[in-house]
Amino acid sequence: MSDEIAGGAVPGPDGALRCPWGLSTEDYVTYHDEEWGRPVHGDDALFERVSLEAFQSGLSWITILRRREGFRAAFAGFKISDVAAFTDTDRERLLTDEGIIRNRAKIDATLANARVLADWPEGELDTLIWSHAPDPAGRPAPRVIGDVPAITDESTALSKALKKRGLRFVGPTTAYALMQACGLVNDHLVDCVARKR
Repeated sequence: MSDEIAGGAVPGPDGALRCPWGLSTEDYVTYHDEEWGRPVHGDDALFERVSLEAFQSGLSWITILRRREGFRAAFAGFKISDVAAFTDTDRERLLTDEGIIRNRAKIDATLANARVLADWPEGELDTLIWSHAPDPAGRPAPRVIGDVPAITDESTALSKALKKRGLRFVGPTTAYALMQACGLVNDHLVDCVARKR
């Protein structure tokens, strides 16, 4: 059985082995190699990731990735204090903005989350999210895509903690995607070139 069929790392155009999903489009190659799984810190940066993961719910990540600059323009660079100050006029603008996903519930959740987070002390979102990072020593490197979970005990706990503090659209699956994207876990396959970076 080939690695590709088994879900193992596969060679890219440069011959380096990568997670199979990271080779499906050019956009993914860059995202996989340079961003996914690298540590992200800072409340505004993490608010952006929480928001984008929420918008991704039910959609392909490539849909969000290709609109990321549109999202950043629409949501004031995801600066929490700025988004928290958005008015009903801003909300109506977002609902007609073709550069983003115009989902009313997700837009409302993003605005509500910003208002909640604006009241938190600086660094608190970063601290809360990173407090749920599992011990890497207790996580064997995945060999194939099938070894990568969609939900973990830590993502369930993170989801509960965020919801308890008033955040929306942060279910356990979304929380785990956030953990993967922001480097709380390293789910690059064991043979993937990006795992070693």
